[in-house]
Amino acid sequence: MPAPKNVLWRSLLIASAVLLSTALTAPVAPAAPRPSPSPSATPPADMSIVGGARLGRPGTQVNLAAGVPVLPKDVSARSWIVADAESGEVLAAHNAHWRLAPASTLKMLFADTLLPKWPGTTEHRVQPSDLAGIGSGSSMVGVKEDETYTVHDLWLGVFLRSGNDAVHVLAAMNGGVRKTVDEMNEHAEELQALDTYAVSPDGYDAERQVSSAYDLTLIARSGLQKKDFREYASTVTAKFPGETRKNKKGEKVRGSFEIQSTNRLLAGDYDVPVYQGIAGVKNGSTTNAGATFTGVAERNGKVLLVTVMNPQEDEHNQVYKETARLLDWGFEAAGKVEPVGELVPPRGAVRAGARPGPSASPGEAGGTGDGVTAAGPKAVASATTGSGTDGAGVALGIAGGVLALLAGGAFLVNRRWPLPDLVRRRPRP
Repeated sequence: MPAPKNVLWRSLLIASAVLLSTALTAPVAPAAPRPSPSPSATPPADMSIVGGARLGRPGTQVNLAAGVPVLPKDVSARSWIVADAESGEVLAAHNAHWRLAPASTLKMLFADTLLPKWPGTTEHRVQPSDLAGIGSGSSMVGVKEDETYTVHDLWLGVFLRSGNDAVHVLAAMNGGVRKTVDEMNEHAEELQALDTYAVSPDGYDAERQVSSAYDLTLIARSGLQKKDFREYASTVTAKFPGETRKNKKGEKVRGSFEIQSTNRLLAGDYDVPVYQGIAGVKNGSTTNAGATFTGVAERNGKVLLVTVMNPQEDEHNQVYKETARLLDWGFEAAGKVEPVGELVPPRGAVRAGARPGPSASPGEAGGTGDGVTAAGPKAVASATTGSGTDGAGVALGIAGGVLALLAGGAFLVNRRWPLPDLVRRRPRP
């Protein structure tokens, strides 16, 4: 006979009390001190341990064993990471938490912070003040004063052409650069991207502006939960509105011009083919940062994220070549190599006891859209390590998760963070 409902409920309450008691009495690993937001000339001996102690060590971290392919030798980047985008397992890393200048890969944080603000159909007429303060030599998509653009147009300019002009217009719509940067830093904290400190919204070189391969991978993983982020990140070419002019009849007309993604693994180049399964994400290059890139790709049901920062080999498209080599290794090593760490969930997911599902665009039907999965105890514990959370915070986070699960009447342990509708790219014929 089935157990009476009150007996089942009593059993669940007892289980929750045991878990809460354990959380209150369990020792908490001391948090790693938060480093100063300044890039160093060499990797520090002690870096952040968010995601696991090995990720805080300088040098290459990988568990080589029988059947595990050897890492490619021709990777010269100062920092890199290979991770499973869905499970969060870090398969290998090199100076993962080294704080370096991020260049335009920081635009991923800008997008993940601001994308939920407006529907893509929102229109904005550009004012001269919107384009103030853009750094000299910035990449531009061609935004013009006194012209009207949709938010969709502007995001295409951000992702495809890395247009700092489009970034500054969106920042102006959000209340200005200062407010936008503050929100970006708050969002980085929420994601536990604690190596990251934004000064400019576009990634243009600025004193004290830093991120890390680990953080950029966290940020990309968060952004890829958003349908519109996935769309923009995977778009190869698009039409962008041009300038309004008068035709021969004296009538005002406005044409458009084609823009192409500067992500060479997505669009290809004479020395870099389109990478099989590539679906984004973002590239960057500045004087201080060198070349930086975060890419996501899928093969045979596996989705990998790779971030490469500042290759020391000075060859054309070197950052893409090194990313491709690491992706190749990752797809071969997946399922064979023991992880050296993990990508932690956002703090809100830890507090709620569940990882957030992908979000819908503003005004899009379906709410959060693609579903919610619950994080297991390991995810809760590892996310708090090195993030400054104290014992009471851990207990409250676990207790909140227990109550949420009790309300559902079951304990769900599923640490995967799926990427639905991920755009899978195939080689061009």
